[in-house]
Amino acid sequence: MGPDAVLGTHTFEDVLFTDETETPVNVLTGETPAHSQATVEEAKEFAASIDTETPQIALLTSVESQVETQHKPYTAAAFFHFKATGSLERHHAYHAAYDSDKFTVDFEADYESGDLAIIVERAGDG
Repeated sequence: MGPDAVLGTHTFEDVLFTDETETPVNVLTGETPAHSQATVEEAKEFAASIDTETPQIALLTSVESQVETQHKPYTAAAFFHFKATGSLERHHAYHAAYDSDKFTVDFEADYESGDLAIIVERAGDG
């Protein structure tokens, strides 16, 4: 799959951290552990703080991962990460388009709905 395969706008649903992201609950106390308490603003700030040239997004993490790692309910990743796009092939195609002068790549992260839209156009077509 090459960059041409991802031309246009593609929306990936329920991949971003939201205020509705599932978190574990301690069965003894009925409370969410401190490490799993987070806000969208915290998650966005964390993603923005990653020192890289590729824009980062805040992806949700599974309850299992939160319990196993004692980590926040989000993680940062490149906006075209395979956990967001659903496949390694798409990840590579978006990455190639992002690194190419032949394409313009943009994205819209909707942290209210959890949806991520990635827009790829041929350079000069915009």
